[in-house]
Amino acid sequence: MKSLVAFFISCSAGVALAQPAVWVSSEKDNTLAIVDAATLAVQATVTTCKRPRHMQLLPGGKQLLVACGESHAADLIDVATRKSVKRVPLGDDPEAFDLSPDGKTLYVSNEDEGAVSFVDVASGKVLRQVPVGKEPEGVKVSADGKLVYVTSEVANMVHVVDVATAKVLHNIKVGKRPRRMAITPDGAELWVTNELDASVSIIATKDHSVIHTIKFALPGAREQDITPVGIVMTKDGKRAFVGMGRANHVAFVDVAQRKVTQMVLAGKRVWNVALDKAEARLYVVNGLSDDMTVVDLATAKALKTVPVGRVPYQALVIE
Repeated sequence: MKSLVAFFISCSAGVALAQPAVWVSSEKDNTLAIVDAATLAVQATVTTCKRPRHMQLLPGGKQLLVACGESHAADLIDVATRKSVKRVPLGDDPEAFDLSPDGKTLYVSNEDEGAVSFVDVASGKVLRQVPVGKEPEGVKVSADGKLVYVTSEVANMVHVVDVATAKVLHNIKVGKRPRRMAITPDGAELWVTNELDASVSIIATKDHSVIHTIKFALPGAREQDITPVGIVMTKDGKRAFVGMGRANHVAFVDVAQRKVTQMVLAGKRVWNVALDKAEARLYVVNGLSDDMTVVDLATAKALKTVPVGRVPYQALVIE
């Protein structure tokens, strides 16, 4: 009987933990706000290291890595207990990173060092460091894990790094101040947001050439106020969503047509964007209004705006 009771308690706990939640990093509060996806209210706040920014789940979804710029490390957090497990050194001022397909190696951009570091997640040891352009920002690993793409805000380039040799294979000129990237599900295209160019550069991964540029425009907004940063694509690769920065909107983009279909108003300085698993909602982080706008994708309407701490950086849906 006791074992049966324990079984039901365990199952109940598992169900509770499985409830979808949106984790949001707050740069100024040194916390992660956890928003209940059903009620759209903050249910908990997790204290983490200094200036948390980019977040990513390890394979299996049980542990979360959070890059903290002023702690020069990543905080490894157990999702179930919401407790820090350990710190992984990442070098000076880490901002964005990506993981190898097996989750064993972390590739992080170190802005002050002008380099991308290869870090062993288990030991925290820096395996290699590859010099790239000044102020590297976005990091994206190819699906096969053989290449790492890194944006340089100052050089206005995307650097293609070969993982096996730790060497830069290509330097691709894109728009002004490239920030974040998304790869189409078929791996054929790399989309790069250009913050000071009001555009997205589309790169063919077969030869690393720029094959198209999407320019954004918004009635009543100056071009210099359209500052795209965050980008996410649907699993079928048919739509992309791009945060418009100071223009306070999110662009809905038809990927095949390379055209903006809608602009949806969110909060002040739309930063990063995230989709839920069902791709029914878009979570939009607003860095200057200290909140997150929840957008229903079927209607392209904002459902609610949720306060999530000072200078929120990224939202990550955990289901």
